[in-house]
Amino acid sequence: QVRLVESGGGLVQAGGSLRLSCAASGRASSCYTIAWFRQAPGKEREFVSGIKASNDYTAYADSVKGRFTITRDNAKSTVYLQMNSLKPEDTAVYYCAARPQTIALRYDVDSYNYWGQGTQVTVSS
Repeated sequence: QVRLVESGGGLVQAGGSLRLSCAASGRASSCYTIAWFRQAPGKEREFVSGIKASNDYTAYADSVKGRFTITRDNAKSTVYLQMNSLKPEDTAVYYCAARPQTIALRYDVDSYNYWGQGTQVTVSS
């Protein structure tokens, strides 16, 4: 069992920055791939970024490439999502999710076993 707790969301103006944190606890949580997803009102949950447990591979959705950076501190069992140059279309509830690491980093919601409660990010224009 892995427990995930997100923090760092809030209200920011367009062009601003936020850093989200995902603290993982539980057995062997450092061995799990962690991903960030987001869900805007009326839309499906979508992949934003992911990082493998081995810390040697990251992935980003095209919509956030060059603006968001995912990092991982296994000593603290925490994954961070640094979000720069935020746009109103980034407004959503952001969730972190975990799954046992596999060769390929998965991008689909159904592949992830554990989810946090979500944190709201609102970007005003």
